[in-house]
Amino acid sequence: MKKIIILSIIAAVFLIGAVVYSDMANKEAAAGNPFGKSTLHPATIEQLSDPNYGNQILPADLKAKMETKEELFIYFYSPTCEHCQRTTPVLVPVADEFQVDVKKHNLLEFSPSWDEYHIEYTPTLVHYKDGQEVSRLVGEQDAAALKKWFEEQKK
Repeated sequence: MKKIIILSIIAAVFLIGAVVYSDMANKEAAAGNPFGKSTLHPATIEQLSDPNYGNQILPADLKAKMETKEELFIYFYSPTCEHCQRTTPVLVPVADEFQVDVKKHNLLEFSPSWDEYHIEYTPTLVHYKDGQEVSRLVGEQDAAALKKWFEEQKK
């Protein structure tokens, strides 16, 4: 019986050590991130070095730009969304081709934005003018669909 108790204690110590180590590793990997958070979801950490996920906009900046009625293109995505993972590498070069500054907003890190911006699915690309939504493109898109949508927005 004593052996079982001792082994259980050792297992618990190793488990606690693994959790503490994982938390410390997450904080270290998240250091200096563009999200302004001390800890990030592991899927977000994986995307930190991917240039397709640069040009992030934080909730406060998005709200400020909406209040000043700037024209905005916001790409709402989640790092865990397989459709986003396929759409993002297609979207970035198309946006560059059309010379559109598409800001990216990570819904996994900033979950209140789901409700605030009425996002039902990811990915969602929204065009705002004068503080109002003008157009929305929802779901996984190929280059042709994105080009058509940007052409419509440029009119």
